[in-house]
Amino acid sequence: MDPVSRTPTKPVDYAAISAGYGALLGAVVVSARDRGERPVQAHELPMLGLATFALAKLIGKEKVETWMRQPFLEERPNGERVPKGRGLRYAVGELLSCTRCLGAWSSLGLISLRMLRPREAGVVIPVLATSALNDWLQSGFSALGAQANATQRIADAPPPEEETAARDERFERQREG
Repeated sequence: MDPVSRTPTKPVDYAAISAGYGALLGAVVVSARDRGERPVQAHELPMLGLATFALAKLIGKEKVETWMRQPFLEERPNGERVPKGRGLRYAVGELLSCTRCLGAWSSLGLISLRMLRPREAGVVIPVLATSALNDWLQSGFSALGAQANATQRIADAPPPEEETAARDERFERQREG
């Protein structure tokens, strides 16, 4: 990511985003305190982590959420993503192009949901967590399949000596012809 001096932004644009995050976090803390809710337990963190991963990836990368990114990002056919505009619009475009950045916001949203609406969170968080597990399993399956195919191509290839002999024979025929 480029430094502020090389973007059409000012530090105040990023400060606005940080202030928004801080205000939302503070509101959740105060609201949860007033409700007497117990904080998130350690055993919940893996599922929340998976759900955060899935939500950040969904918002930041999936085609179905293009409508959300489109006002802030130009998504080029080669996969490059360029923030649009200037100032805060540009800064939001940078945020939406970074799944790690979106992870912080996704985490805030999911923890807020868990603290303030635990019953609803009991549906949303497992759905997102199993989506993340599915994503990882599908990626692993694809990688194993690609590796198996590459291994099979190597196994089916002629031994190096035969390949060299066949190439030499083709070269001799071309020279004679």
